[in-house]
Amino acid sequence: MSENNTALWWSATYPQRYYAYANTAYRLGGYPTPGYVDVAMFAALPTWLPAASDMIALTEAAWATRSSAVNQIIKDAGIQTYDAPVVVVPLATQATTAQAWIQQQANLAAAMGEVFTADMKAYVTAISAIASGADTTSKALPAQPAQVMVAPAATTTTG
Repeated sequence: MSENNTALWWSATYPQRYYAYANTAYRLGGYPTPGYVDVAMFAALPTWLPAASDMIALTEAAWATRSSAVNQIIKDAGIQTYDAPVVVVPLATQATTAQAWIQQQANLAAAMGEVFTADMKAYVTAISAIASGADTTSKALPAQPAQVMVAPAATTTTG
């Protein structure tokens, strides 16, 4: 079979040489990812190849740049870049997570015979209020204090 005859099998039913199809075996965000096919590479019609009307025809330029694209999906009858939705973690949840760090610091302070600084005590109070729902006006967690612990003040005994 000559090259010219090979091209004839697809030229009547596939007006373009390059296509993208919905690869439903691999999804991103629930959308199929594109599979790419050069129909001219086959000597005959493969049984798995979708009809041209079920695929997205690609220009030579789109075909040439397809491998440099990442996070591509098939959506609204076209190839698009998938943008993952931004997950917003509620402030109270962030505060609850911060409480685990506070507990770790409290354990260290107790083990070393130290106490929290005034800034750390204020931080603990603020985080506790956010986590419990008592503080409903804060929009972000306070910054962790730079200094967490100090040695306790020396006590003097008279005897």
